Amino acid sequence: MMRQYLSIKAQHPNILLFYRMGDFYELFYDDAKKAAELLDISLTARGKSGGEPIPMAGVPYHAVESYLSRLVKMGESVAICEQVGDPATSKGPVERAVQRIVTPGTVTDEALLEERRDNILAAVCGHSMHYGLATLDVTSGRFVVFECDSDESLLAEIQRINPAELLYPEGFESLSLVENRKGLRRRPEWEFDVDTANEQLNAQFETKTLDGFGIKGVTKGLGAAGCVLQYVKDTQRTALPHIRRIQTEQQDSRVQLDAATRRNLELTHNLSGGQENTLFSVMDTTTTAMGSRMLQRIIHSPLTDQHELQSRLDAIDTFINDDPEDIRNALKHIGDIERIMARLALRSARPRDFARLKNAFNALPDLQDALARFDTGQIRSIGETIGTYPELQALLNSAIIDNPPVVIRDGGVIAEGYNAELDELRKLSQGATDYLDAMEQRERERTGISTLKVGYNKVHGFFIEISRANSALAPAEYIRRQTLKNTERYITPELKEHEDKVLSSQGAALALEKQLYEALFDNFAPYLNKLIETAAALAKLDVLCCFAERAVSLDWHRPKLSQECALTYDAGRHPVVENVMKDPFIANPLQLDTERRMLVITGPNMGGKSTYMRQTALIALLACIGSYVPAENAHIGKLDRIFTRIGASDDLASGRSTFMVEMTETANILNNATENSLVLMDEIGRGTSTYDGLSLAWACASYLAKQLNAYTLFATHYFELTELPETQAGVVNVHLNAMEFEDTIRFMHTVSEGAANKSFGLQVAQLAGVPKPVIKAAQQKLAILESSHVMTSDESRGSDTSQAQSNTSRKIDNGSNAKGQAEMLFPDKPHPVVEALENLSPDELSPRQALDLIYTLKRLSQS
Repeated sequence: MMRQYLSIKAQHPNILLFYRMGDFYELFYDDAKKAAELLDISLTARGKSGGEPIPMAGVPYHAVESYLSRLVKMGESVAICEQVGDPATSKGPVERAVQRIVTPGTVTDEALLEERRDNILAAVCGHSMHYGLATLDVTSGRFVVFECDSDESLLAEIQRINPAELLYPEGFESLSLVENRKGLRRRPEWEFDVDTANEQLNAQFETKTLDGFGIKGVTKGLGAAGCVLQYVKDTQRTALPHIRRIQTEQQDSRVQLDAATRRNLELTHNLSGGQENTLFSVMDTTTTAMGSRMLQRIIHSPLTDQHELQSRLDAIDTFINDDPEDIRNALKHIGDIERIMARLALRSARPRDFARLKNAFNALPDLQDALARFDTGQIRSIGETIGTYPELQALLNSAIIDNPPVVIRDGGVIAEGYNAELDELRKLSQGATDYLDAMEQRERERTGISTLKVGYNKVHGFFIEISRANSALAPAEYIRRQTLKNTERYITPELKEHEDKVLSSQGAALALEKQLYEALFDNFAPYLNKLIETAAALAKLDVLCCFAERAVSLDWHRPKLSQECALTYDAGRHPVVENVMKDPFIANPLQLDTERRMLVITGPNMGGKSTYMRQTALIALLACIGSYVPAENAHIGKLDRIFTRIGASDDLASGRSTFMVEMTETANILNNATENSLVLMDEIGRGTSTYDGLSLAWACASYLAKQLNAYTLFATHYFELTELPETQAGVVNVHLNAMEFEDTIRFMHTVSEGAANKSFGLQVAQLAGVPKPVIKAAQQKLAILESSHVMTSDESRGSDTSQAQSNTSRKIDNGSNAKGQAEMLFPDKPHPVVEALENLSPDELSPRQALDLIYTLKRLSQS
């Protein structure tokens, strides 16, 4: 047996092997140790190898799904090895073989999947200037390829997709970008070969060329797609008829969000990694799990196609004017048919999947009746795609009982009246009860034993039971079958003959029922592609109904979309903060247009600057997914990207400090933002010395305003930056209000024009619980600084520049003297030396003139 085990294990060296032995799946050696630790099960031993006990651990076969679920969530893969030989004819161990491989990215069993989350298998290849990325959702057949031109773009796509399993080639140069993810799998280089991928994909889709799918030229993406397909074939070990097409998504079709932006805006996961208090958690009132999954995809994929967005908004308008409650009720009966389709295609659907399909088909006519009254383009198109399936409806209504068992193993799934032969065999089997009742009455009369019983159990079959006290009255033809404490059980030739007949009919009935069940998969095969399209249309209908419900319940309004240069709204609110607050949310306006391209935002900590910035990004994003928005009179112009640089965090695993992370994210924005980008930047320059930070903040703001001309919200505590509007066109100051009374502060959370006049840092520190002696000492130090109007640099840096800064006085007065500060740090008029050099023509100078110029420049430098 161990030779057989080791032979099979050698074929699957990097994953756990569940080896079937009787009623258990057993693991041995290192697999046993690992499983015992991961699953918290007992580690035992069986037999010896090299004189040492062989470690062993196991799980019962009837509970294997719960253990598989836990392992898959940990990113582990498992090979399931079953007995395939006949024990009656086997010499030595019964033949065994791996029947399926369960991996995080390829699972389809309902028990192993998160209901409201896509389960994506992805593969990546290439290098930093040209990555190929392919994704496949085995549970829906959705197959997509991408190409990315930078590390940042790749990371953004991976965070958006959030794959359960990520494949990469041996020798992948950029492994450091993804090495901390769960579910990483290294694959051989040949699986990423483009020519091999072409052959694989054409064979899968039964085509001669892939040009018809619009992916011509996506070479790296094709290599990744070939690896994905090969991996799924290796693990599923069956045909994949539901994977019938592949598509590509152009990056310019979506408003791009980098990884930092997705994280900072807390779209589907909060900063702690959970799903509470996210945009998705506020928006998700979908009726079906497939609708919920589509909603997450839509949130992470805002569109630039305003025609599609207007179509969604028109559908929401229609549903707001005519409550779609009957549609939502019908959707409740339809359930998650998207994943059922995948299990049908893989022939792994269970009886309850067919029962749910039956309910779905029965609900479709009512849904179509509800949709008939709507004539809006998108709703009408969705209704036509959904259709009805009277043939399949009739088939399942006649074939499947209403509440079937979980598995087909013991039968009882096929409804009475579906197959005459099955009904006859069942009648013969079920007629055993009548026969036993008649025999019991007859034997009581014949023996005179009034307590005699005729019964049946699965272990011993049929029997006649007599109490021990009456056993002497048993007729001679009674053959003792079993002795219990107070009774004796017997069999007779007549009863044995009936037992053989009944058991034979039961076995025949079960075998026939399994054949009829398998035939159902064949009946569905011609409809698979159409049913997959129906599932997608139902999910989209669910999302549109959800958008309409949120618009009404949360008092959201339709945005105006255009190609103009505008990003404005009145009475805007943060959709998540408003939802969790007990107090009323203070709404604020925003105006960014050709004359106002950047807002420099000042005000106290806790005053609402970050909330105001994030709400702007979320309002823009909601408009770009075709939803109503938490603002009035919102006008959203053309957007290509949303960037955020908010919050402080380090990346110690990669050796990056908080400041390095901040600068990396800032560099990404400055290198990639355009005039159609929305940029949110909060407190740039905090992680270094005062003058370094101020200089960086000033330079970044100036670059965004002057060179990029992007829509920008720039929050800062450097009051010197409030002088930018005087030197940069399109820059405007706004501030968050606060009121001070006797060393306490009240935040007003209202946005007003102009710069703030105080930062209220000590008051906020006091609210945070900083000890009073510390606050008092800080107040005394602040008074000294304000009275002397002196600010020194961060001397802890120890550099020559810092020493020079420390010897230079800079006037401050909580923002009141910011203008003087700005003039000293960033003078508008260049130095006389610089002016002289700019006006110089070196080729026209004689040697004598050049010497005279050197003396002149030296004199100017000292003036």
